[in-house]
Amino acid sequence: MPVSRPTAAIVVYFEAISGQVSAVMEPPTLAAKLGTTTHLSPLLRKARRLGLGPRELEILAVQRGCRHYSNGTEPEQPLASEREFSNEELAIALLSTALRYDPHSIRCGAAMLSADGNDPRRLARMAVMERCVVPVRHVAEAGRRYEPENRFWTELLDSLPPAPSPNSGVLPHPTRFVAMTGFTRQGPGLVVECQRRVSSKPNKG
Repeated sequence: MPVSRPTAAIVVYFEAISGQVSAVMEPPTLAAKLGTTTHLSPLLRKARRLGLGPRELEILAVQRGCRHYSNGTEPEQPLASEREFSNEELAIALLSTALRYDPHSIRCGAAMLSADGNDPRRLARMAVMERCVVPVRHVAEAGRRYEPENRFWTELLDSLPPAPSPNSGVLPHPTRFVAMTGFTRQGPGLVVECQRRVSSKPNKG
């Protein structure tokens, strides 16, 4: 049955409106919050092929040892092995500007960034590819501030290209990347350490 011109116009109008509503309802990416263009991420495409969406990446970080970010509902069976998706890839994926904006994901990525065995130069190359130099530098600067004796942070910062400071309030405050305790081996006293995964036997798969 042929569609009249007024009816066809209404259909086109509502399809256009529907597309606009969907775009509005889509959560913004970290890139959008930082005021830059969202790119097509090869790393996030790889993650999706492994069944790792934004929530699964956070779960994997907890499974890899970021237990301070656990909500107690994560499955015991690893969602991916380190051979399939390395700790370096997981850290950069969680900090990728193409990922939907979520401060919790950023904190998980920060905790994975300095995981045992991570290579600062390789992380820097991946950060450039994923266009996430800004958040990686933000985390590394916090690391160097609170752990000045840890060469990892200096080597990472030296390997990264310059980047503008992030818009105020977009990335978590540096204190959100650290843990503070009031006791030391010598007795009471403030100790500040960067949050990182708890080392465990690696699952190479």
